[in-house]
Amino acid sequence: MFLRVLTLAAGLTGAAGLSQFPEYSQQYMQRLGGTVDELARQVTRYEGDAARVGMDLDAYLAALAEEGDMARTQAGNMASDIARHERLSAALARLEGAGPFMRAKLAFEVLPDSEVAARAFETYRPAVPATFEGAVFAGAGFLAGWAVLALGFAILRRSWRIMTAPLRGRGETPNRGEA
Repeated sequence: MFLRVLTLAAGLTGAAGLSQFPEYSQQYMQRLGGTVDELARQVTRYEGDAARVGMDLDAYLAALAEEGDMARTQAGNMASDIARHERLSAALARLEGAGPFMRAKLAFEVLPDSEVAARAFETYRPAVPATFEGAVFAGAGFLAGWAVLALGFAILRRSWRIMTAPLRGRGETPNRGEA
């Protein structure tokens, strides 16, 4: 009876945990969108600076890098911002084009921008799933939590039986009906 209660608790814990994914991914997308918007503003400013001196952005960054240590550092920072904007814009486009279940598949490919993920987690507040996908994730979490604990107990029970089998056989008397 205790094991059933424990596996039920594990299932409920899994349900509560996994049901939070749709809400977290939504908040991650919102923060990612804000980051992409801010980076786009910076890239546009860089392009404007390059256009004012009659260069395209790549030529502007190359010329800036030749100006000395401080300018080379600035050019490197700008190039990093531009590359991050491209990477995060692509990630946002993939997430926006995906439904909640596909976002779960993409989570390990797209969500790992550690800065955005950490900031989203800092402000994240758990929510009761009131959507279909929240209920599906909760059900999957329940089954996963229940299955992991049930499998663990089954392995322990089997191991215990194997280890104690020699001890169980010592006190038994042979069946007198056998010859």
